[in-house]
Formats: sequence, C-alpha cells, structure tokens
Amino acid sequence: MSTPSKRVLLTGARAPVALDLARQFAAAGWQVHSADSQPAHATAASHAVSAHHRVPAPRQQPQAFIQALASLCQAQAIDLLLPTCEEVFYVAHGRAQLSAHTRVACMDLPQLRQLHSKWEFLGLAAAAGLRVPASARVHSIDQARQWAGTRPLVLKPEFSRFGVDVRLHRDGLPATARPLDGRPWVAQALLDGQEVCSYGVAHNGHLLAHAAYRPGWRMARSASYYFDGVDNPDILAQTRALVAALGYSGQIAFDWIVDAHGQATVIECNPRGTSAIHLFAGSDALVQALDGQGSQCRQPPPGSAAMLAPMMWLHAAPLALCRGQWPRWQHDWRRASDVLARGSDRAPRGQVLRDLAHYAASALRSGGNLRAASTVDIEWDGQPLP
Repeated sequence: MSTPSKRVLLTGARAPVALDLARQFAAAGWQVHSADSQPAHATAASHAVSAHHRVPAPRQQPQAFIQALASLCQAQAIDLLLPTCEEVFYVAHGRAQLSAHTRVACMDLPQLRQLHSKWEFLGLAAAAGLRVPASARVHSIDQARQWAGTRPLVLKPEFSRFGVDVRLHRDGLPATARPLDGRPWVAQALLDGQEVCSYGVAHNGHLLAHAAYRPGWRMARSASYYFDGVDNPDILAQTRALVAALGYSGQIAFDWIVDAHGQATVIECNPRGTSAIHLFAGSDALVQALDGQGSQCRQPPPGSAAMLAPMMWLHAAPLALCRGQWPRWQHDWRRASDVLARGSDRAPRGQVLRDLAHYAASALRSGGNLRAASTVDIEWDGQPLP
C-alpha cells in the first residue's frame, strides 16, 4: 500500500520563487497547492501545481485572508503552509489560528516585525555579533544631515521593499535634498564593495539550507533578474550566528556588502523567500530543509546561476549593446537556467505576459506603476493588524 504524498500550500503564488518552489516540492513527491489574491497565471499554469486557489487580499482583508487559508488547509489536508512573499506577515499574524490545521513555516509576527524593520534588525544583528554599518533612525532631512555630516550615506524608509525610495548620496547630503515624508527613515553609512544577497532556511535555530548570489543584471536601484551564485564563508558563518541567537525557524534572507577581503557587512533583512531559491532547482535539498528534516546545511552546487529570461532579452540585452557588454551578456545567458521554463514545464513563461497585463491594467486604474500594482495587496509596513 503506497504512502499518501504530503501536501504543501504555497501562498504568494504570483512570485517566480513560488513557481520554482512548486516544481521542487512536486519533484520531491509532494502534492502542491498554490494560493494568491491575484490570478498568478504563471504559477497556476505549471504542471507542478495540482490546484490554484484565489483568496482575499491580505492587506485589505487580513481576517478574511486568514480564514480562507484555514479553510483551505482543513479541506485539502495541507501538511505545510509556506508563505513566499510579504503576505508572510499576515500569515504570521494568523499563525495561531492556522497552526490548528497545519504546520506554518514562519515565526510569529512580533519577531518578523523586528527583522522587517531596517532599524530594529540592525540591533538584533549587532547583538548576535554580526557586522553592521553605522546607522541612525531619523524623521527629518535635518536629522539625517546632522548625523551624517559630509560623509556618503544611504537614506531608506524603515519599512520598504525592492529598493523603493532608497536615496544614495555618494558625496554627502546636498543642501537641496528632498524632505522626508513623515515616515521613520534609516540613515546609513554608504559602504564600498560588492552587493550580495543571501537566503537561508532554519529550524529551531539550526541552519538547514543556505545560498547566496550576486545580482548580475537588474533594473536601476531595484530587484535583480539574474542570480549569480557565490560562496562566501563569512556570510554563511554570520547567518548561522544570527539564526542560532534568535532560535529562528523559517525562511530568512539578507542583503550584504562584501569588501575586497571577502568580509561581509549586513545591511538589511527579508524574513521570507527570495530569488536565491532558484539556485536549488533540480534538487530536493530545499524541500527537506523547509520540511524541517535533517541536520546538515544544504547548499546549491558551486557556480549555479539562474535568470528571468524575458527580462534578459527585454532589458539586459539592449543595456549590454549600449554599454559594449555584449560578450558578458552572452556568457551570462549561456551559463544560467531560465526560472520560468524548466524542462518540459514551459507554459509558465507565456503566462507571465498575462500576469504583466493584469498588473499594467491595475496600475493604469490606480495611477501608479507596475511594481506598486504587483505588491499593493500584500505590503506591510509595521502597522497594527486587527
């Protein structure tokens, strides 16, 4: 008699990381369900997904969102609920209710809020022995100027995502600097070095999976679409130290600046899935870690690279031609796998256009931009939840 397969429910199905996780869980023998308040055509089209479910928008209807997930977990006999995007904060808020029906792969909201805050996180990291940049929490441009003097600095909202509203002042804060907008901001010393993004999965303070990448090609001051795997022992050691100090369970990701000697300074945290997940494709290592199995830290093969192929053609290729970087583009293209079309599962690549059209229409209706339209229903900036 065969053993019934485990069942996972992936929320935030709009994200490419959810698509890749669906494939990894399905390859490991799990039955995969996905859920989102958006259509998520790409993930829903994957052969790996048994069923896609529409749920209320977590930001606008947090209680209805949790109730819908609880009902799904009960009706579908879900073994693991895995958030992938910023809906993780709303899932964490309803974790007690959801845990009555399934295992929830995240911590409670108060701890996630500390990690999500670009100010509070620095205190947690420093207390655990991590290197952090000189920083200050400010509420006005005058406070930022008084703290920074003439040194180079970064200004960013305490709660934000994808580099939105980040201000770089390499020559110090100019007299004409725009005022802040009333939110708390973080003023931070601008560090020289290579940006590296890392991702880990921990269980009860033990790091079970880890990957890091350089954002090889990206939109200006925004998210990357090329993920060039790197091995940095200092980042791995510091990540281990922090998850151990916190007794952390779940997904956790960091942004770092690495100097010429390979020493890394952590600048912020994302307690959720990130694009480093793509580097684990073709392996069940990440699935085992997310299921809390094993004791060793699993890592992707050296030299792994992944990309969003449409963006490599639409954005990186013209950029490379203009900058005389075509040989680099060709080299990067050849060595990376496409996140959207893996093996015979190629339907998601075409469905991305439907998702983009959906967000473009939403942006036109609201007068906003495409990025804002893609996250407006899941963003959380530390405000109290009902």
